[in-house]
Amino acid sequence: MTTYYDDRAVQVTSTALRVDGRTYPLAELGMVWHRRGGRSWRVLAGRGAVGAALAGPLVAAVLGIGLAVWLHRSAVVTIAIVGASVLIGLGVGPLADVLFERLDRSYARGSRELEMWARWRGQPVRLLQTRDALRFGKIYRAMQRAMEQTPQSKVIGASGSRPRPRSRP
Repeated sequence: MTTYYDDRAVQVTSTALRVDGRTYPLAELGMVWHRRGGRSWRVLAGRGAVGAALAGPLVAAVLGIGLAVWLHRSAVVTIAIVGASVLIGLGVGPLADVLFERLDRSYARGSRELEMWARWRGQPVRLLQTRDALRFGKIYRAMQRAMEQTPQSKVIGASGSRPRPRSRP
């Protein structure tokens, strides 16, 4: 038996799929497909907030430099305002690494609900539902590899539609 994917809730082997304590033998699974739900506005708003947090100090620095030039004060005051603005802009450096990491993890997780379905004993069954796009992709690819190794011909498709043969011109 070959294990293609294994975590605490899902295990994909060459013989079966185990999800949250339920076991589906691959020999009993027919067509397998996936569906994507609507976007999560909460995730998108979080990404926007991270972007605003990244841009805020930089915008403040540029506005400070613009203010220094616009005020036409003495050279000492202008240099002080420009210096303070540059320090504000540089202050975002250490914070930027943390914010970019958070933004990167947000994209890895995804912003949609993802579901994997299969025809099991003649009925459509939802095998898995998650918002974690990276994990879902790993599980779905593991299912593809496992089903390619089973003797029965299996079909893996998207959005619940059956694959259509390509017509050649």
